Formats: sequence, C-alpha cells, structure tokens
Amino acid sequence: MSLDTITSLLGNVWSIAMIVLFFGGSIFVHELGHFLVARRRGVKVERFSIGFGPKIASWVRDGVEYRLSWLPLGGYVALPQLADMATIEGESEVAIEKLPPVSYGTRMIVFAAGAFFNLLFAFGLATILWIAGQATSEEYSTTRIGYISQTITIGEGKSVPSPASVSGLRVGDTIRALDGTKVNDWQELLQTLVTSAGVTGDGQRRTVFTIERAGRLQDIILNPILSGDEKVRKVGILAAYTPIVATAPDISFAHKIGLRIDDQLIALDGAQLLNLLTLYDVLQEKPARAFALTVTRAGQAVEIKVPVERPKEAAPLLGAGFRTSVGFTHQNPFQQISGHLAMTVRTLWSLIQPSSDIGISKLSGPVGIGRIFWDASEAGIRYVLWIAILVNVNLAIFNLLPIPVLDGGHMLFATIGKLRGRALSPNFIVSAQSLFVVLLFSMIIYVSFFDIRRLVRDVKADAQAKKAAPAKP
Repeated sequence: MSLDTITSLLGNVWSIAMIVLFFGGSIFVHELGHFLVARRRGVKVERFSIGFGPKIASWVRDGVEYRLSWLPLGGYVALPQLADMATIEGESEVAIEKLPPVSYGTRMIVFAAGAFFNLLFAFGLATILWIAGQATSEEYSTTRIGYISQTITIGEGKSVPSPASVSGLRVGDTIRALDGTKVNDWQELLQTLVTSAGVTGDGQRRTVFTIERAGRLQDIILNPILSGDEKVRKVGILAAYTPIVATAPDISFAHKIGLRIDDQLIALDGAQLLNLLTLYDVLQEKPARAFALTVTRAGQAVEIKVPVERPKEAAPLLGAGFRTSVGFTHQNPFQQISGHLAMTVRTLWSLIQPSSDIGISKLSGPVGIGRIFWDASEAGIRYVLWIAILVNVNLAIFNLLPIPVLDGGHMLFATIGKLRGRALSPNFIVSAQSLFVVLLFSMIIYVSFFDIRRLVRDVKADAQAKKAAPAKP
C-alpha cells in the first residue's frame, strides 16, 4: 500500500469522524435537550432515538428505550403525553390515559428545549473558535472590489456584459451595504446578494449597492444576472487582495525576471493591483505587450520589467505561484451566532419572496450537509467548527418554525388550545402531522436529489481537472 493511499484513507476516516461528531452530534444535542428537560419536568419519556424507522440496536434503562435507527434523517424523543407522533415514531406502548396531564408551560419549555440546546452547543463551539481564532484570508475579510469582470456567462457558452461593468462600479470601491443591509466581509456580501429579491417595474432584478469611494458614500443600482451552475444572482465582481509570490522556481520565467518568494504585487504599470486576475488578463492580451510590475520586498518597492518576449509556459502567471495573506480573527460568540442567525433568516425570508431566485432546490439536505462537513474537514478543524455553529443555528431556527411535526408546530397547537380553552381535536392534529410528515420527507428527498446532482457534477469536474493537469515529474 502506497503512502498516498494510506494518506487518503486516513483523510477519509477523519472526514467521516467529523461528520459523525458534529453533524450527528448536533442532532443528538437537540434531542438531548428535549430529553433532559422532559425528565426534569416530570414528563414521561418513552424512547430516545437517533434516526427514524426500524431500529439497528436498542437498550432499555430506567424505563426509557434508547435506540439507533436506520434512517439518519434526524432523531426524536417519544413524549406520549405531549404529542401523538405515531406516524414517524411508531405506536406508543404507554397507556396515555393513565398519565397525568401536562401544563401549557411545561409543553412550551420541553418543545423549545431542543432549539435552546442547539444554541448552547453553538455558543460553546463559538467560544472555542473565539479563543483559537478563525483563519481568514485577506480576500474574504474585505468588501473592497479588486476586480470587475467585463462579461458574465449565462449558460451554453453565451456571455453578456456584466452588471458591474455597465453600472459605474470601480476597482477600489468598498461596498458598505446591499439594499440597505450592512455587509462586513465578502462571504456576507455574496450571501446577501444571492438572497436579495429586489426587482424593477419591468421585472429586471435590482440591487442597490451602497459604496464608499474617496471617502464618500453613494448608491449605485445594479441589475444582477443569474449565472453559474446554481443559477444565482451575480454582478461580476471579485474581492481585493494583495497577491503574494508563493513559488518562483529557479528555472521559472518569474525567477528570471526578478520575482522572489514573498514579493507582494502592488501595482501594474503604475496602477494599483488588487487581484491576480488583472495580471492574468494582461498576460492574455493579443498582441502581447511589455509592462512593469511593482512589488514590495522587505519593505522596499522594487520594479520588475516584464518583456514582451515570454516563453509559452509563462503565459498563465509568469510561471509563479501566488497566495494571499492569512490572519486570525477572534470574534466573540455573540457576534458569531448573530451573524449565523442573520444569514439563516435572510435565506428563509428569500424562500417566501416571490421575486427571489432562491428555491428549495438551492437548500442542502442530509447529503449536502454531510458533504459540507466533508469538505470542511479537509480545510481544518476551525472551519469544521464554523460549519457546526451554522448547522446548530439552522437546526434551532428550523425546528421553531410553526409547522406541524416540528417543535414550533407543537408549540402552535398548544398555544391555540390554550387560547381557545380546550385542546385541538386529536384527529385534527394527527391528520395535520401525517400530511406534513409526507411533505417534510418529500422535501428531504427532493433536496437530496439536487445535493447528489451537485456532488456528481463536482466529482466529474475534479476528475476532468486532474486529467488536464500536467503529470508530476
């Protein structure tokens, strides 16, 4: 067995462990909240299950059946006094009529406990990330524009002028808000743009960019275009950063003209260079032209002359490798969780906006979330923690939605019963829950179909990229 094979196997084991620990752990924490609070409030707990459907293994302790089930789509705590959930939990063996009634307050506390525990778990993980620090690349920690694409591909190889190129945006502009919503980094900027729902009177997509230019704020209206595999709103901008030489082998053209490792590229022909694509575009020009690069080296500015005669292998980026600077941010847990809450609420709001381009197919189900954790595990434990915080915040909010079957639905039924002075008809509740069980699992299957399609597409793309890559010497 080769070293590469062993490394790959260890990487797979690590990724699986991260999925089980943090994705499975998030579900466990949610159900643990219901379980512990129900026991504390004197509510009968019949079963604690991770997963749905037939059991893989189970054991009984203190009158509670603990179960691991085959369908890893969540979990449940069977509370026969609070809700008849036979549709997904199986028939109860407890004589419910012999159990004491449960107060409205206890019902609300027990139903809300799952979401509360998810937020507690998220807070704990956020505290760890606060202390350890989150690695952040320069290009993701800014909202300054570093590059404006002249065109955007809208499918089947067809390109149109990018909204950014025709709107008046400029390289160097700093984006402060979108449609009045403040943005603090590039990821938040993109997520706010994708979930925006503004439209003009004639049906064009519309987003107001509040930018800072030369110390002054101004609003610029853009008309985003749907682009990319996922068909989301884009305008054709990339973040600003300072390209740093990571590799410049002695035999490379980059080394020959004077570039050295750790050189920072700051200007091209005297104009500020804020994204590597600007250099790439110049190197692709026909006919080729000579130009000058200004770099900083040990605090001093150095000018590098790039001649018009360049070897073919130097065409992409002079034969050098580049990186960005990476720092560590120590954002406190409240800021982290509030940011995830805002992101989740924006996404949910966009789902119900008729003018939004976000549909259920854009969401991630168990397959997609598992894949996100898999990719995060390759990026490092800090990114895994960041994803786990987001997942727990999502679980908390999703489960509190007033939809039958979810915790929020149980709370809604209990509140309606409290207000009308008598509980809703058991037959009505069972019928509503049965309907929404079908809808919920149909949605999971539907979303998983798109998750799998995205996974297959990306695997094919990776395979093609590896095939096209030059062989290692």
